[in-house]
Amino acid sequence: MSTGAAEEVTLAKAGSTERAPDAGSQSRTAGSVRTEDSPVRRLVPRRRLGLGRPVPYGWALGPLLLLAVWAAGSATGLIDARNLSAPWTVVTTAGDLIENGRLQSNLVTSAQRAALGLLFGVAGGLLLALVSGLSRIAEGLIDGPVQIKRAIPSLALIPLLILWFGIGESMKVITIALGVFVPVYIHTHNGLRTIDNRYVELAETVRLSRTAFLRHVVLPGALPGFLLGMRFAVTGAWLALVVVEQVNATSGIGYMMELARTYGQTDVIIVGLVVYGLLGLLSDALVRLVERRTLSWRRTLAG
Repeated sequence: MSTGAAEEVTLAKAGSTERAPDAGSQSRTAGSVRTEDSPVRRLVPRRRLGLGRPVPYGWALGPLLLLAVWAAGSATGLIDARNLSAPWTVVTTAGDLIENGRLQSNLVTSAQRAALGLLFGVAGGLLLALVSGLSRIAEGLIDGPVQIKRAIPSLALIPLLILWFGIGESMKVITIALGVFVPVYIHTHNGLRTIDNRYVELAETVRLSRTAFLRHVVLPGALPGFLLGMRFAVTGAWLALVVVEQVNATSGIGYMMELARTYGQTDVIIVGLVVYGLLGLLSDALVRLVERRTLSWRRTLAG
């Protein structure tokens, strides 16, 4: 090979060697430019939808807020003590009623009436709902009268019940039971009719007996509706009790309030209202506790 040809080959290799780093640097530069020009993705924590974590003693927040507003209004004079006694006055009066035993004796009487009315009302509503929910013929016979009763307030029946049963304990318990059985019937019947039909088909496939079908399919399926009806029922029992105890009663929280109205004792009336409110709140909390324990298998928004 001649000297000139050898020099040309050497220069060609050197040129290619020099151009290679330039190409790599250009590609790296372009890559860095693309990286700088492209938007930077930031890792934003995903926000969970729902009600959030349970608040300890969250059920008491509303009553405590009402108590704070009541106390502030009484302390500043915005609330006239003749119309609404101050909280500290009510507490003092409650202490006096407890000391002389009036509050306990009247509370026991009221609780007995409410418990009996709740027992008979829940039993009647549950039985009618099961019969009506499992039979088309029974539904035609039962559902219509129940809907008529639903449109008539139980308290509107008091004059008729007095004529039928007098003014004794029977009338009071029956009035409470009538106010209880309608919500139990309505929600239990709805729970029965909303059972997934696939469970019924599965029960037929595995050849469950009628008793096993009621035990393993019907009752668990109706339980959510029944417990929802119970929440309305316990509230309805106390609402009916407030009225019936003011109809020629000789004992009970309502009788104590009616007697206080005669003598203008606002603080005693407020004590009775607070007792009714606490009884209703505790009853509802008890039903909700049973609902959470028995329906813990459900995955719902409430947790």
